[in-house]
Amino acid sequence: MPEEVVQVEDLHVWFPLRRGLADILRRRPRRYVRAVDGVSLSLAEREVLCLVGESGCGKTTTGRALLGLVKATRGRILFKPSPRLAKIMEENGVSLENGYVDITRLRGRLRRAVRREIQMVQQDPYSSLNPRYTIRYTLEEPLIIHRIGDEETRLKKVREMLEAVKLVPADDFLDRYPHQLSGGQRQRVAIARAFILEPRLVVADEPVSMLDVSIRAEILELLLKLRNRYNTAILFITHDLAVARYICDRIAVMYLGRIVEIGPTDKVIEEPLHPYTRALVAAIPEPDPANRKKLRTIPIKGEVPSAVNIPAGCRFRPRCVAYDRHPEVRPRCEKEEPPLIDMGGGRRVACWLYA
Repeated sequence: MPEEVVQVEDLHVWFPLRRGLADILRRRPRRYVRAVDGVSLSLAEREVLCLVGESGCGKTTTGRALLGLVKATRGRILFKPSPRLAKIMEENGVSLENGYVDITRLRGRLRRAVRREIQMVQQDPYSSLNPRYTIRYTLEEPLIIHRIGDEETRLKKVREMLEAVKLVPADDFLDRYPHQLSGGQRQRVAIARAFILEPRLVVADEPVSMLDVSIRAEILELLLKLRNRYNTAILFITHDLAVARYICDRIAVMYLGRIVEIGPTDKVIEEPLHPYTRALVAAIPEPDPANRKKLRTIPIKGEVPSAVNIPAGCRFRPRCVAYDRHPEVRPRCEKEEPPLIDMGGGRRVACWLYA
């Protein structure tokens, strides 16, 4: 069995709201935006885990917490370091727990050392690249920061990565600037920049959502090839279940800061359990008119509640149609938040219908 690269345990990321003078004088408690509110998941080597859900459910914040771009309020992120990184940790007195290091507690030089092994592919290829840098310097910069090789070695590595992402001949792209590339070519450069350090984990935040439909499949194939080449685990963040079905090994469905269902991709898509997951699957476009008649629309009531005032009990209850159809579970839905219930076969769902 492939080893787990990262284990997220009860991760919380809360952002404090600014208090007014009246709130301070009346000693009102500080309020928080509970962007991530108790997420637990794991990724194995070479696994692609999709984090799906509506906008504002906490997907990107979860990814940014893994990268250390936002501070975790509570919880742990246990990362399996490479032998090189494990040696650095031991030399600096950081103890490993069963071979894992809690990266939420690392600061300064040690945090920078971890960043070499956790990289990100951002959503917007037009703003993720510095317009003043050539493609050569864009790809060479991570190698310079982490002091990898001399100038000749770095140039050779840059050429290899350009060829790996199908920007050939490589010498034609070295001295170009981002504005001289198309959107698909820019995203290939962004992917090359993420994989040039041969990371153990890559967070891909909606990497194809801003690209033409005609080249999305090529970019997804590219990610899978690089995953196999470097044995990299990928946390793939998306709102598109059709894309998730194509690339992912497992799917984790998020709603209002928590995971409500997780399991193998085929099982989650073909036999969704949580009412929210069923609604998302029903919204996948079906090009074949014959199959459209077989689909049943799953309604969702109202709007997503505020992450500041999360409903008591099950946080999906105000929008859940099943809540109205199963009166026997209503008292529990109103008072208790459902845990992730093990359904077997690697599937877990947070719904009192399956308790």
